[in-house]
Amino acid sequence: MALDPWPRLASLWGVTHMKQDLTTLTITTHGQGLYDFTAELNAFVHKSGVERGLLTVFCRHTSASLTIQENADSDVLGDIQTFFKQLVREDSSLYLHSSEGPDDMPAHIRSSLTDVSLSIPVADGRPVLGTWQGVYLFEHRTRGQHRDVVAQILGA
Repeated sequence: MALDPWPRLASLWGVTHMKQDLTTLTITTHGQGLYDFTAELNAFVHKSGVERGLLTVFCRHTSASLTIQENADSDVLGDIQTFFKQLVREDSSLYLHSSEGPDDMPAHIRSSLTDVSLSIPVADGRPVLGTWQGVYLFEHRTRGQHRDVVAQILGA
């Protein structure tokens, strides 16, 4: 009969009880832009009771993405948007896929150049972010959307 190694490992690591929680945040967008949802993540981590662990955030869409970016100067967000508009043009003559509108294929490309998943350490019951960092949903479509972002936390 195999023994469960977890109680011994947990004891060696000083962990007495692992916690886990999962939620889906729905973020309403109003077109292209970066939407800060750091406060919602902070509230989720606080509610979970996890003091140390890992927060995983996942965007369930292929035309939106996630990023950690400066939250002090809105010019940074504007410059990022301008850069992506120049990098990936919304010109339907460039793409085969156009059934969902001229902004859809560029949105897929922008999403593939960024992240749909983030891993953020948690310490002292809070996500470990820098002083000027925020967590953003990066909407790549021109029309408003309802975006689902799954957050999962694991720790003690």
